[in-house]
Amino acid sequence: MVINMRIRDIKDILDAEVLTGENMLDKEVSYAFGADLMSDVLAYVDGETLLLTGLTNPQVIRTAEMSDVFAIIFVRGKKPTPEILELAKMNELILLKTDHILYTACGKLYEQGLKGLKI
Repeated sequence: MVINMRIRDIKDILDAEVLTGENMLDKEVSYAFGADLMSDVLAYVDGETLLLTGLTNPQVIRTAEMSDVFAIIFVRGKKPTPEILELAKMNELILLKTDHILYTACGKLYEQGLKGLKI
């Protein structure tokens, strides 16, 4: 059974800060995917999936566009540059950041019912 989760709830679970997309926090995701290899995201992710990553470069935004990902959480307290934030706004992406490491962030979401992708 797939459990959808609102970005607003994810923000609370991860004590995350909203960087862009404050007006879209009621959107829902069905799955989460944690990766720093964008090739893995391209290979396995297809929409309705939250991306958790420690990368903060333009490739992450471009990968999200190509994979129909609309929400990204940067882990380990990583904060993207103003250029990345602007690119995300142009593409209507929700960006958040959390101080949790990738493993912990994914575990907290899984514990609350958000599943990973089946590969």
